[in-house]
Amino acid sequence: MTTHNSVWILDDDRSIRWVLEKSLNKAGVKTVSFENGDDLLHRLAREIPDAIISDIRMPGISGLDLLSTIQEQYPQLPVIIMTAHSDLDSAVSSYSRGAFEYLPKPFDIEEAVAVTQRALEHAREQNIEVNADDAMETQEIIGEAPAMQEVFRAI
Repeated sequence: MTTHNSVWILDDDRSIRWVLEKSLNKAGVKTVSFENGDDLLHRLAREIPDAIISDIRMPGISGLDLLSTIQEQYPQLPVIIMTAHSDLDSAVSSYSRGAFEYLPKPFDIEEAVAVTQRALEHAREQNIEVNADDAMETQEIIGEAPAMQEVFRAI
């Protein structure tokens, strides 16, 4: 089950979580914050947000390992990776593992909100495409049913 306009924030730094929560809430985005990746993965088994913002370096599962896991299970879920240790290797690793965007710390909060809104828009577009594909599949199945073929011949 997916919620509408929801972003999960993962960072072991409480002040970063707080700033992102307040700024995104002010922009009309629902947020849920996590201190570690394991808690996020447990919740992800029951619920899917529209986007995730994750730090790279944290105790426990790293943001890059989390990103790989999410991309395997939920490839259309946009993940924004942020880090205070911005370097070319981190950026390349993030994008090669499927990150939607890479956000170096310290970030401009307006830029962080704008990147998040782009991720949410991307999620909406992906959802529309998936729903359209499902609708086409359903129409094909219904159209191929023998009872429907009789209806089509009668028309």
